[in-house]
Amino acid sequence: MKPSPHTLPPVVINLFFVIGLMSALSFRALMAIQDLQPAMFRPVWYLGIIGYILFFGFRYSITEKRKKAISAFNLIEKLESGGELTQNDRQAVTYILSSLQKSRENLNYLFIFATSALAIFLDLLF
Repeated sequence: MKPSPHTLPPVVINLFFVIGLMSALSFRALMAIQDLQPAMFRPVWYLGIIGYILFFGFRYSITEKRKKAISAFNLIEKLESGGELTQNDRQAVTYILSSLQKSRENLNYLFIFATSALAIFLDLLF
């Protein structure tokens, strides 16, 4: 029997969410920092890069974990054929759906969109 995957604790999910937000904000602030505090440009740039490495590495691992669960339990084939799902299959489906529901990636994408638009607006304004 394959062990069923499980979602990560909320503290881990929230930590990587904040890392993603800080990285996005760092990159959007670079234009202003370049003009107002040039000495801070490289530290803020590194903060953004390192944050994105951590954030997108985390997101990649979550996506791979979901894909492996789908493959390991043959979930697509079982659902398409109308085959019976075992308790482990149900736990794997629950993990995938729960993982998608708990994910904050949509908020991160919205934040990136909004701060990008704001950065462009402020750059054009000033």
